[in-house]
Amino acid sequence: MIPTLLLSYYGGVPGYGMPVDRASLIGIGLIVFAGVVGFIVQVGMKRCMQEYSAEPAGLTGEQIAREMLDAHGLHDVQITHVQGQLTDHYNPGTRTVNLSDSVYSQASVAAAAVAAHECGHAIQHAQAYPWLGMRSSMVPLVNIGTHLGQWILIIGLIIAAAGNSTSVAWIGLALFSMSTLFTFVTLPVELDASHRALAWLRNSRHVSPAMHKHASSALRWAAMTYVAAALSSIAVLVYYILRLLALSSRDRR
Repeated sequence: MIPTLLLSYYGGVPGYGMPVDRASLIGIGLIVFAGVVGFIVQVGMKRCMQEYSAEPAGLTGEQIAREMLDAHGLHDVQITHVQGQLTDHYNPGTRTVNLSDSVYSQASVAAAAVAAHECGHAIQHAQAYPWLGMRSSMVPLVNIGTHLGQWILIIGLIIAAAGNSTSVAWIGLALFSMSTLFTFVTLPVELDASHRALAWLRNSRHVSPAMHKHASSALRWAAMTYVAAALSSIAVLVYYILRLLALSSRDRR
């Protein structure tokens, strides 16, 4: 991971490159805070999913998905079974709703919530939901920008640590920041998919009011993982901005 690499070698650890300063401490504090929030969210989501996976529902995840898709006229969207846990996703390229081991054949509240959420993405795709289109169009650019940007940033920080210009590092950071933008574009996509899922579950009468409340709680925790990811990404971005501003200030002296 680039944050670990740069924090260890060029981010302000005594004896390595740049000395610790206020900017470093603020940035490191933000990263630690984001990490703690992410850990709490992950623990909460896993606990919630385990609890509601034990709460029975009338239909399996695959059956819920099929009914929801058919109700929206998406008879050509296929439902497939994928290995792993929390690997559920909708693939707009193949138009498939892919459900994991704990969702596809399980008749539980958690399975119903997750299956309906993924169908929410399929409905977004069919209705040309603008945020989904934006996220999909960003994927190739983000992949290139993130991987290329991290190496340019590393090289730029090495150059800056040697007492030279920070220009290269700023270019790398601009490219790397595309991943942060992507996490924020993802938020409305995920929240809207959950909203569609819960609305359909409520109107379908496949879940009781109590079960609907639990499904809402499960999807809320799942959404928080995306919020935590955005927080973590912006914390790393702020850290590097503070470092580069400190270095730029040093160069002007």
